[in-house]
Amino acid sequence: MAQSASFGRLTGPAKLDAVKQLLGSLTEDLETSSLAPQRRDSILEELKIYGRDPNCADPIFTKEGIKTLVRHAFDSTSVNTSRGALRILCNALLLAPETRQRFVDTGYAAKASEKLKEDNSDDEFLVARLLLISTYNTNIDLPKLITQHGLADSIANHLARHAKRLSSTNRSTTANPMDSMALEETLKLTFNVSQFSPNHLASFEPAIPHIITILCSLDLPSPHIKTPLGPPFGPAVNAVLNLDLSTPTAKEYLYPDSSPSSFSDRLIKLLSLSIKAYKNPDLEQIVTPLVCALSLVYEHAPASVKQSIKSALLPTEKDREDALGKADTLQGHLLKNWSNPEAPELGKAIAHLYFDLSNRDPHKFVKNVGYGYASGFLFQNNISFTPEELNKGGETEVEGEDGVREIKRPINPITGQFLDTERVSELPEMTDEEKEREAERLFVLFERLKQTGIIDVQNPVEQAMREGRFEELPDDK
Repeated sequence: MAQSASFGRLTGPAKLDAVKQLLGSLTEDLETSSLAPQRRDSILEELKIYGRDPNCADPIFTKEGIKTLVRHAFDSTSVNTSRGALRILCNALLLAPETRQRFVDTGYAAKASEKLKEDNSDDEFLVARLLLISTYNTNIDLPKLITQHGLADSIANHLARHAKRLSSTNRSTTANPMDSMALEETLKLTFNVSQFSPNHLASFEPAIPHIITILCSLDLPSPHIKTPLGPPFGPAVNAVLNLDLSTPTAKEYLYPDSSPSSFSDRLIKLLSLSIKAYKNPDLEQIVTPLVCALSLVYEHAPASVKQSIKSALLPTEKDREDALGKADTLQGHLLKNWSNPEAPELGKAIAHLYFDLSNRDPHKFVKNVGYGYASGFLFQNNISFTPEELNKGGETEVEGEDGVREIKRPINPITGQFLDTERVSELPEMTDEEKEREAERLFVLFERLKQTGIIDVQNPVEQAMREGRFEELPDDK
């Protein structure tokens, strides 16, 4: 059937009337099956176009509209009809948050979970996206979907298919854009479902090997790319955050006998690219999960892998040529972002990571990163350490193969910099006349500050004169 010239182009009241008629036809068809398949799919296509803009498309987002679309999506025997209705539903739930609970109220989340069992990237993308959006601000019963409808098993099966595809030697010849889009949605769904169902993490254990395979099989982004944690890297990293990495199955794939550090090395390379590529505020949202994932991998790692991570992340002698956090190295960028006011959660994640790398020993922690970085973390976490315990002006110790690696050059315990590389001021010493003029200037400034009445401040110059620590120069000077 030929499409009319106005197909999907109406606006205002005319658009609203068209949406009502289209949705009415779909609702009637559920009872009478009066629409020919081609006509039904054409109506869904036009409704999808109108639904991209909620203005004057209200019937789509109502309880009745959502119910009609849900029945076509999951009760129809036509693949085209099902996918057409699913596309409209995904757009509706994304654009109008109130429709998410309306979808859950239909009771069709269970059928969506059952449909996710189908081995097809097109359906995987649409159903995973629908379920993903439905996890936000609804009372969807995820534990029931996991235990009674195999949601976690379906996720693991899809991830296994993607892992097999990505690890294949001829993956470039079988590339399908929908595969990548479906993988992204499934990884996001993994994170959300595991986040909101903490008592059912064991159900996701079969997914762990596939997520690791996916992350290790993907080609690393180019150093020049501006978004190294774009899909699927970012979603894959996020997907492991809530999972139990302490199980034998998880450890077998995290630290394989053939190359125990392969996964941690991959995360560190991604971190090296990402910490330099992203700027505020993306650092907070995008890079923080990667630092947290690395902490989890370190926590459960064998000694050899822990040492490998320490060697890659603890400050090197190059970093200590200047105050820590100044070098253009991975360590330097991590320490610089430790106190980034626009990325506080990233700073916390970095601090916790370095505390773990220091065996959670405050003394080693201070020696590894300097008291300037360590002091705030120790105070906030109520960890006892006094400045008197600093190894002032002496040699420092950092983590090494035997637990401690000694550096033979004295280090500033506050900044972590080698003392022999600290810059000495090249300004000439002030003359007596210059000192007197500076004292007079300070005296005037403090007197003005006192007169404001805002704060009660004691003039240090006046106090010094009163205590006999300040002498006027003789007239002949």
